[in-house]
Amino acid sequence: MSEIPTIVVTPSAAAEAYARVDRADTGGASDFGATLERAVQGAVDNFATADTKTTEALTGNGNLTDVVMAVSRAELTLQAATAIRDRVVQAYQDILKMPI
Repeated sequence: MSEIPTIVVTPSAAAEAYARVDRADTGGASDFGATLERAVQGAVDNFATADTKTTEALTGNGNLTDVVMAVSRAELTLQAATAIRDRVVQAYQDILKMPI
């Protein structure tokens, strides 16, 4: 058997990749509100897909592999959203603690 190649992704490389994708989607303009809206819409779409695939499987029309993949994506999306929320709350609390 061949070995699975390992790819190391640093945070800076990931940020650069997301920035390239973001610039390609918006034509170079970087609007925080639009980026946040796309991220939230992507999360909602992941949850809806997982719900649809699960319903299809329960009615006997779905594929178990598709269900597992959709639910896994939804779970990762929820974990990422929770982590981002925690970081935003922590940053807000740090700002409140700053002396004026």
